[in-house]
Amino acid sequence: MPHTASHGLQAFCNKLELNAALAPADREAVLALPYRIKKLRRHEFIVREGDIARECCVLKSGFAIRHKVAGNGLRQIFSVHMRGDAVDLHNSLLGKADHNIEMLSIGEAAFIPADAIRELTYGYPNVGQAMWRDTLVDSAIFREWTLNIGRRDARSRMSHMLCEFALRLQVAGLGNHHDYELPMTQEELGDALALTPIHVSRTLKTLEGDGLVHRTNRAVVIRDWDGLAKLGDFDPGYLHLTGPG
Repeated sequence: MPHTASHGLQAFCNKLELNAALAPADREAVLALPYRIKKLRRHEFIVREGDIARECCVLKSGFAIRHKVAGNGLRQIFSVHMRGDAVDLHNSLLGKADHNIEMLSIGEAAFIPADAIRELTYGYPNVGQAMWRDTLVDSAIFREWTLNIGRRDARSRMSHMLCEFALRLQVAGLGNHHDYELPMTQEELGDALALTPIHVSRTLKTLEGDGLVHRTNRAVVIRDWDGLAKLGDFDPGYLHLTGPG
């Protein structure tokens, strides 16, 4: 039977189809997964480090982050997630959470029993391949973020993140790569880029002064995409947005 965009797992199914060719039976199997919808508050934890993962969470709306907290209390954000992302597919397959997943904004998520995810991957190899590739793309993003904070200066780090977020929003149908809403405070940007909030503010001001971007509150307008991408050493290949092949 046909499914509408309001179906709790439709965006997830669309995301999987970027990773592998799914037959009609594969799509129906994904959409037939049992799930419950939950409304989530900003800063609400979906998973805490050390939790036993009994469900896989797929974002239906809103934004979430993966992060860990060091012994000195400082937080490092590893990635930002949006509609259609299975934000704890890793944990549901590994069994125990080794990091935190927290909402950046209010939103809704579909929670799928982890056992149902495992059964789906065994019974539908194309779906299993798509999920496997999804986790591999996440790993590619983690590697790029490690390079970003380890070997790029502040202006390049910020430019790179702004470019990445723009393209991912566009693919998710949430904006375009020249004008979008960045749902992060300066403190949260600092935790993602290993910068202080003051350094984040100064960096954004220099990018504006150079005519690369304009930012009002959380609205970002990219005025010079080529210049921003060059400054950020940004090559979108690691996002694997064109699918396999």
